[in-house]
Amino acid sequence: MRRLVAIGATLLLAGGCSTVQYYAQAVSGHLDVMQRARPIEQVIAAPDTPETLRQRLEYVQAVRAFAVSELALPDNGSYRSYADIGRPYVVWNVFAAPEFSLQPHQNCFPLVGCVSYRGYYDFEAAEREAERLKRAGYDVFIGGVPAYSTLGWFDDPVLNTFIGYPKAELARLIFHELAHQIAFAKGDTQFNESFAVAVEQEGVRRWLSKHGTPADLEAYLAHRQRRAEFIDLVQRYRDKLARWYATPVSEAEMRAGKARIIAEMGEAYRELKASWGGYAGYDRWFAKGVNNALFASFAAYTEHVPAFEVLLQQAQGDMPKFYAAVRALAAQDKALRETRLAALHATRRALAEAETGIQAEGGRFTASAQAEPVER
Repeated sequence: MRRLVAIGATLLLAGGCSTVQYYAQAVSGHLDVMQRARPIEQVIAAPDTPETLRQRLEYVQAVRAFAVSELALPDNGSYRSYADIGRPYVVWNVFAAPEFSLQPHQNCFPLVGCVSYRGYYDFEAAEREAERLKRAGYDVFIGGVPAYSTLGWFDDPVLNTFIGYPKAELARLIFHELAHQIAFAKGDTQFNESFAVAVEQEGVRRWLSKHGTPADLEAYLAHRQRRAEFIDLVQRYRDKLARWYATPVSEAEMRAGKARIIAEMGEAYRELKASWGGYAGYDRWFAKGVNNALFASFAAYTEHVPAFEVLLQQAQGDMPKFYAAVRALAAQDKALRETRLAALHATRRALAEAETGIQAEGGRFTASAQAEPVER
């Protein structure tokens, strides 16, 4: 508790009235989550615990033990308690980007640096922030977040917001959030999230190989393939928009061209969906209204996954060795880190060309980018 109070005091001293209100809701919101948490063993043993929840929590215990023994993830109090917070998401992140740019609006905070979103524990507060940004001329997207990491500062609980996920997805999320406790580069969301995605995909692969059925593995690989194809679709049209925004045309022409490209993307998605036999898992991504802020929220999770895949290969699958290499990268100046990541991307492209004989474009190998539809 003293740690939370100390962090809260630091944040509250950091800015003006609106900033104080924002940090106050962050501290009180997190405190509410932590106060609701009960040890998983107690929840399992309680006679009023539904059998479905009991079985899910037992599954979490097995995944948590695997995370330590097989993935060398932190052996601490995180994901050893459970909290029902009575809502579908723990926080709502507000993303914003200019009308004719894919560069996200940045929000800078003590301790963690700058990130491309603001998180709110109350949906109405998130809506108010989104409306404020809209009035300032930004494209805006509100994404519900089922889980977040406190980077090891606190014992993060399992939440009702994700306990009902399909089993492979539940394991993926736990591996992802624990990875954030391994390495963290201040102010570099793409680095941090891409690393966690690389850990989650390796973790799920190993978990299913050891504990899953052939059908489990087949379903997960099919899910990954769809996700890879969806990511490729989004990145292709993101690139089209970026090129269009660099075109010297009038504001009216720019707006019309933006609408045309987004409409083309919708048609391309319908064709992709048909090739999946009508699988509709990404429909809600489009239902939110495609805009620059939605693209910005998507990019944060996909950019550097290929580079981390190469680092893991170079470590020969040795997770502690891999983590040491990632920590070394995180400790570097961002410019040096980006240079190293670019070299790893080039290595990944060369490997892909050697395997397939097909010229690969940068950033196209994010086969396990963040969960559908990238709302985390």
